[in-house]
Amino acid sequence: MPELRAAVVLQVALLLSAVPVQYLISRWSGSTAVQRFHATTRLLRIWKEWRGSYLNGTAWTDWTNQQMSRVMSLFGFGQEGETAPESPPIETMMYDNDQGFFGASKTVRSPRPPYVFLRVGEVVLERNRQMVGVVVSWDPELRAPPEWVDRVYSDFEGTKAERTPHYKVLFNGPGPSSLMVAYLPQTQLERITGMRNYFTHFDGERFVMQPWLRELFPEDEEEDA
Repeated sequence: MPELRAAVVLQVALLLSAVPVQYLISRWSGSTAVQRFHATTRLLRIWKEWRGSYLNGTAWTDWTNQQMSRVMSLFGFGQEGETAPESPPIETMMYDNDQGFFGASKTVRSPRPPYVFLRVGEVVLERNRQMVGVVVSWDPELRAPPEWVDRVYSDFEGTKAERTPHYKVLFNGPGPSSLMVAYLPQTQLERITGMRNYFTHFDGERFVMQPWLRELFPEDEEEDA
């Protein structure tokens, strides 16, 4: 028995559907030959458009990659705790660099400009994706490589962003022990207030409990044997 390939099956299905399609065109698109011709032409044009967009796997792949690129551009392509096969230079610079980009400048931020509203250590909400993070650095204005600016901002947005304070923010990553690093404008962040403070500081491994919390869980700061 000959093997039927997917392309052959599709061709047979299209041939079998030709008769009912012609019947529908003749019934609902007019009785004259000219009307049926125009209706058939429109139907073929619609089919061609659908085949090149909604039914095209390449188009869906390109759209998915484009959306992922926008998300990863927002977060500077940086994910701490995950190793990429080849890391572009900007990904490495997002964590630290000697050019002073992405909040990495060693210049002391004093005096503090009055238009810088957020502070290092404050918990913030990223407004677009509703992600919670913590501020670890800030710049009084945009300081990033030109290629990153061109990728993230349009020409008009880039002109406005140059004069806007930017913050380096740490977010929880997709993995259980990973962090994402983002460099975001002040207009995209919102300070979270009214939260009860459960800890005094982070010692590098865990958050140290407040005295009142330690009284409730006295053995939770003891190391497991």
